[in-house]
Amino acid sequence: MKRFITILVCTLYAVLCTPIFAQMVQPVTWSGEERGDSVRLHATVQPGWHMTIIEMGDYVFTQEFKDSFAITIAKSDLTPIRFNACNDKMCTAPEVWEWEASPKSSPEGKDLQNTPPFREGTGVGLLMIFLWGLLGGLLAIFTPCVWPIIPMTVSFFLKRTDKGARNAILYGLSIIILYVGLGLLITVLFGASALNELSTNAIVNLFFFALLVVFALSFFGLFEITLPDSWSTALDSKARSTGGFLSILLMAFTLVIVSFSCTGPIIGTLLVEAAGHSLLAPAIGMLGFAIALALPFSLFAMFPQWLKSAPKSGDWMTSFKVVLAFLELALSLKFLSVADLAYGWGILPRWLFLLIWIACFAGIGIYLLWHIRSVSTTRQIIRALVIIPSFAFAAYLVPGLWGAPVKAVSAFAPPMEIEGREVFYDFEEGMAYARQENKPVIIDFTGYGCVNCRKMEAFVLADDSVKVRLENYVFIELYVDDRRDGIGETNSRLQRERFGSNAQPLYVQLDAHGHQIAEPMAFTTDPQEFINWLLY
Repeated sequence: MKRFITILVCTLYAVLCTPIFAQMVQPVTWSGEERGDSVRLHATVQPGWHMTIIEMGDYVFTQEFKDSFAITIAKSDLTPIRFNACNDKMCTAPEVWEWEASPKSSPEGKDLQNTPPFREGTGVGLLMIFLWGLLGGLLAIFTPCVWPIIPMTVSFFLKRTDKGARNAILYGLSIIILYVGLGLLITVLFGASALNELSTNAIVNLFFFALLVVFALSFFGLFEITLPDSWSTALDSKARSTGGFLSILLMAFTLVIVSFSCTGPIIGTLLVEAAGHSLLAPAIGMLGFAIALALPFSLFAMFPQWLKSAPKSGDWMTSFKVVLAFLELALSLKFLSVADLAYGWGILPRWLFLLIWIACFAGIGIYLLWHIRSVSTTRQIIRALVIIPSFAFAAYLVPGLWGAPVKAVSAFAPPMEIEGREVFYDFEEGMAYARQENKPVIIDFTGYGCVNCRKMEAFVLADDSVKVRLENYVFIELYVDDRRDGIGETNSRLQRERFGSNAQPLYVQLDAHGHQIAEPMAFTTDPQEFINWLLY
């Protein structure tokens, strides 16, 4: 038991802390030696890595160095060097190194020399993935595939030995191991770059759109989806005839199989959303999901008297299924929208997306209200707590049909067009216009499947004070997942090779001649922070 818990704690510690340590990777070491009126600069690159010089002085270029880089340069020409490093698994964010800090000011007095290196943090994104997983696991608990299993499973463990509580806790930990293992397996099989590619792939998104629609129809009662009984029967029989931790692990695997018809769409949605974030995101998402799902088994085992007061399966379970069906229909549109936008089909404009969402949430309210008199007073109160927010949210979405930002759904809905802003979708075309008008440029590296991009558009770019400042710029919006005629790959290559980043959103300021004039800006929902970053 102690060995098992030690292994589990170490595994979870490694999974959760790796993203923190990953930001501390520094594969390039710089040094400088003064030689009269010149300086000898030298960079040592760790084995297995290669360094890319992105920008040095007035020259903008991309060149790789695997072992070392050395150059002798006159002091008068000495400027900061912008670089990043990559190995076969990851790339560091762009950094700026200078031999000696010399205060030079950019437009409007912003000191670029002393600006901290730009880094793309992953902590917030992973935390959100974990919380989404936790929410998905909590929803799964109340599905008809999981809730009825709780008392049966807990009773089995309590009767098995005098260590029923310990065994049930191990059962909960086994669920966590299985789901985290699933997330790690997905990552190992596909890799981070392939997962990001899959998250915007039309076939994958259309598959999950169809999957969620099918499961929603099943929850509406049109038909029932179940895996072959022989699978769960065989596993259950094996678990009962096996002793020790292996039997508990098999029991947990039986739960995974039996509950698939309810948890499948939740897990699928979570994995696809996590795929576009980072290497560890699928495992982190599954960790949150498994913790929430395993919680009732462990708690009811430690406090079995709670089982007597827990509600039994009944009509409330049917109502929960229907509510979940409406939610799955709404969420399925996210996958259809990503494919539609990436390939330019134009079948799901923003107004139609919002209209269907309005119908889904209004449908929840109407369904629960329809038979509210036939249930007990307690359940009437519970239904009212769902009915009121459902109608309120549907009403909140209505102005979005006429262009309102409806920020609450910015992460799911197609991007909104911001009035009064001229946008270029081709880099060369935008830069030509900037040279003609002698105006600075903002490049917005974004993606159709980028959740944070939609949030930043709704919370920051749509802000009136931000829109006024953006009038000073030529705005170029480059989608890295546009699948038409290689547009997305061209934009993605530009971001990777010139700016050393492959995460979205990323905002870059250039002058009219294409020289970078400020450190890039990553995700934020604070309009004032974005305004402070702007130079004009």
